[in-house]
Amino acid sequence: MSRSNVLGEYLRARRELTDPADVGLRAMGVRRTPGLRREEAATLAGISADYYLRLEQGRDRNPSPQVLRALARVFRLDETATEHLLSLGAARPAAPGRRREAVPAGVRQLLDAINLPAFVESRTFEVLAANRRATAVSPNIRPGANRLRAIFLDPEEQALYPDWSQAAKGMVAGFRASVGSDVEDPRIVQLVGELSLASDTFRKLWARHEVAALAGGTLRLRHPRAGLLELRREKLPLSDSGGQILAIYHAEPGSDSARALEALGAEPPHAGPDARAHDSGTA
Repeated sequence: MSRSNVLGEYLRARRELTDPADVGLRAMGVRRTPGLRREEAATLAGISADYYLRLEQGRDRNPSPQVLRALARVFRLDETATEHLLSLGAARPAAPGRRREAVPAGVRQLLDAINLPAFVESRTFEVLAANRRATAVSPNIRPGANRLRAIFLDPEEQALYPDWSQAAKGMVAGFRASVGSDVEDPRIVQLVGELSLASDTFRKLWARHEVAALAGGTLRLRHPRAGLLELRREKLPLSDSGGQILAIYHAEPGSDSARALEALGAEPPHAGPDARAHDSGTA
């Protein structure tokens, strides 16, 4: 991952993924590169081709929000991706030591008391704390494990997803949103470098620069002991925590999934084979 031109890399990736037909351009002649040409992107955004080239090359790293929003419209970015682009244009070096990974004592007490699978993860998707019910849902939800690393480097984890490619895509897009413009963090540099070397799929997904909101959603899990689980996933940001997220899984009260989840949580620790989850989306 480049540590010097993250804005330019993002613009180039999104330009190359924009179909000329989607922005009203007719294909004229043979195109040697995918997506829009730089000149086309500049014209559609109402800026000069020379200025756009400087943006991609990292020779101008402080464009106005108006310019970035114009480019977002050209590249047909949604609200989440537009905000990500704006954050890249306003990026400033991270203050040393501002990332705090200690989970507050009150949150740990909540994890122990809550009668649902729950865990805390860092902005790099490392599990910082988890209750027993969460680990029973998936053994990769345990302190010290990194969920992004697991989904790309653990063959058993990959086999748990009915649509692994979609789950992996969503995980990378969520990681992009979590990381934002802070590419100087050595932990992020190391993790992205490791996965880029070990997984061709990760490398290609990372190069697309897609982002997705870190929000809740629905989950369909095929658990080896609990069976099919239809769950909701809530993601709650913890204030003054350096980007930590509290994740909670729950089911519709009185449903088969709720009863199965309750039975799973009542099992003694380490009972039976490792719990692995089949997820139709990003866990």
